[in-house]
Amino acid sequence: MTEKNDSDVSLGEKPQNGIAGLKHIRNDILSGIVVSLVSLPLSSGIAIASGCPPIYGLMSAIIAGLLFPFIGGAYMTISGPAAGLAPALMAVMISLGGAGDAQGVGAGYPFLLVVIFMVGCCQLVISLLGLARYASLIPVAVVEGMLASIGMLIIVKQFKPFFGFTGTVHAHEFYQYVLAIPECATNATTPVFITAMVTLVALFTFAGLQKKVRLFQVLPPQLLAVILGVIVGQVVGLGSLNEGKFLMNIPSNLFSSIQTPHFSELFARRDLWYAAFMAVVLLTMIDGVESLATAMAVDRIDPYRRRSNPNRVLMAMAISNIASSMLGGLTIIPGGVKSKVNVAAGGRTLWANFTNSICLILYIAVGYKLINMIPLGVLASVLLFTGWKMCEPAVWRHMAHIGKEQLGIFTFTLVATLATDLLWGIIAGVAAKFVLNAWLVRKSLKAQPATAAQKSSLLDLFANPVGRKEWIDGEYHIHVEKPVVWLNSRKLRKELNNLPSNARSVVLHMDAPVTVIESLIGFFQNPVEHKEFVDGTYHMYVTRPLVCFSSMKLSEELDAVPSDASTVCVHIDERVPLIDHTTCDQLNHFAKEAANTGVKVEILGMDRMQAMSSHASGVRLAVSPA
Repeated sequence: MTEKNDSDVSLGEKPQNGIAGLKHIRNDILSGIVVSLVSLPLSSGIAIASGCPPIYGLMSAIIAGLLFPFIGGAYMTISGPAAGLAPALMAVMISLGGAGDAQGVGAGYPFLLVVIFMVGCCQLVISLLGLARYASLIPVAVVEGMLASIGMLIIVKQFKPFFGFTGTVHAHEFYQYVLAIPECATNATTPVFITAMVTLVALFTFAGLQKKVRLFQVLPPQLLAVILGVIVGQVVGLGSLNEGKFLMNIPSNLFSSIQTPHFSELFARRDLWYAAFMAVVLLTMIDGVESLATAMAVDRIDPYRRRSNPNRVLMAMAISNIASSMLGGLTIIPGGVKSKVNVAAGGRTLWANFTNSICLILYIAVGYKLINMIPLGVLASVLLFTGWKMCEPAVWRHMAHIGKEQLGIFTFTLVATLATDLLWGIIAGVAAKFVLNAWLVRKSLKAQPATAAQKSSLLDLFANPVGRKEWIDGEYHIHVEKPVVWLNSRKLRKELNNLPSNARSVVLHMDAPVTVIESLIGFFQNPVEHKEFVDGTYHMYVTRPLVCFSSMKLSEELDAVPSDASTVCVHIDERVPLIDHTTCDQLNHFAKEAANTGVKVEILGMDRMQAMSSHASGVRLAVSPA
């Protein structure tokens, strides 16, 4: 009965953050408690994977939960340290002097805190300028490839604690970690391996039963697996091995572990300036992209169908990162795993995030001895499971279902990231997407009769696009025979401003065929040429390619639809040669969201385009390739 009421409310009154959200505090307290039980081991494991003791992961989660609810921007997301940034943070620490481990911080940690502070400042400026939506320029396939590569990096870096290897792994690159796996397995500490393996098997088993067994819907699989791992660890006596270093070790006093950023020391180290600069660029980009991508993904599973504010989310992350760096914490972004737990547990507002923080504080203050019974191998198993979910075969099958070309971009981004780093992987993926879209446009235009590729030259982009002007039956006709782009649009405007004084009727003929170069320039222009509102129907006329690089402009146009419109018609002009996956998914999502509010959306002209796959958001070409 309760579930039915929640569903009904989701279609009516929507819970709000702030004081207004306190009416749902009972739901958020219960959900926050459940989230905290997942956040405890996950945040600890992320800190270790990042190259520092677990207390700093918990500190980050606490800071995020105490600040995020008062800044807002989202509704169901739980913020804190994220597994996706762990490989990047460790790499940054190594470049700044050295990473640490579960027992202590490395020499690069105080400098990492300076970088995180600067990242927060950059994010704050970006959010205040309203530029958060530029993250949407990164194609979906590239984001998925980046996340999958991060998942693989997380996996290969967990084998040392998973096997209980006490030696040193001399590895920095992905392939080096892979080559080190046999050494870790050969020199494994048997009790550690048994405990970690039992936990890992339990994680996959419990996750598989989550939809079938009510218990696993109430209590997250990660929590139950960790409890089982603690029991097994006690049975095999992990506490007495290796001076207790196979178990977590957090202090009873949270404030005793506070680290401060070493600003003056880093500014004095000119040899580290380049590494610090690249780290700021890398973390700002990845932090921003993953934050906004996670927030949008959580919006889609929000039963109340609320939408996050990208700039507000980024501002919340910026302030959280600045505060976290000053207290010794890690970078903070919305977490996908914890947010899904929040939705499943019935959370309604960001007060669930606040409850999560309060619970973590209480756990450390009162139950730190119990927390220190968690084996590090168990945390490694949790991260192995998390990494696997980011790159499992189902992800590859999903990308292949969208389209072979999307699978290609996804795979290329993944390989490029593993071969270089996250920043260059993203750049390579975006470049590959541009090349793919350019090739698809050329393929589409080549298949059309009298193709522009055969009729136009580069010089036409600078020439007056107007060819002929004539009077016919009292009407003044202007024939546009060359492409119109920003390079020559002034000349067309001059022609229109100098019409004959006796012209009462003007007919503009767009005779110029679409060129490849014109389409490529159109990648970065507003695809909507004009709009009109007629009798309750809002018409949008799309005349340029719909691709990820113009998705921000498209999003702005969709957001500008009048609230009193009963129908929205998106007209896809015949001159549009391509609709890529990112924008096709954007249009479909807009139509679905609008339908939930009673607004009818019609996308006219898409039916005459060739779909490159059976997926609803697959790539569309203007004509069937020959």
